[in-house]
Amino acid sequence: MPLALALRDAGLRWSPRPGDRFVLPHRDMDDEVFVLSDMTVEVHQFPTGSVIGFNGVTEWALDSVTQDEALWLPSEEQLRERLGGLFTRLQPGPDGGFEVTVTLPGAVRSFPAPDAPGAYGAALVWVLRSVSRSDAGPDAGSDPGADAGSDAGLADELDGGRV
Repeated sequence: MPLALALRDAGLRWSPRPGDRFVLPHRDMDDEVFVLSDMTVEVHQFPTGSVIGFNGVTEWALDSVTQDEALWLPSEEQLRERLGGLFTRLQPGPDGGFEVTVTLPGAVRSFPAPDAPGAYGAALVWVLRSVSRSDAGPDAGSDPGADAGSDAGLADELDGGRV
């Protein structure tokens, strides 16, 4: 869950679709992973925003939650898809696990993690933070490659890189 929180905090947007996994943090259900489906857990669109409805769920007093209350747990495929053309390669890590390499103009970075989703996730957090710094203008920070060391060990920092 720490990596999913870091992704959301870095600006990753979620458009819920069937098959997506999510949790409801801060409801004493942090370990309960839900999956969107067209039958039991589905998204309802309202003018005020998206609501995730729990149809036929009798285990809890849980009818629906706003999308903002849910924390998306993106899959390995979804993380790779979000990296898009910035993704360079996935390879075995130097100490086991995996390493993802991404390329931004002027910066090439590799992100090791115990598992592939963690490596993809750490890379995506760095990309999102780099993009948000560059969007904020010259006073927001330096070149994304200039502070490459500041994100070293990001996957370790985020609970071993697990989504």
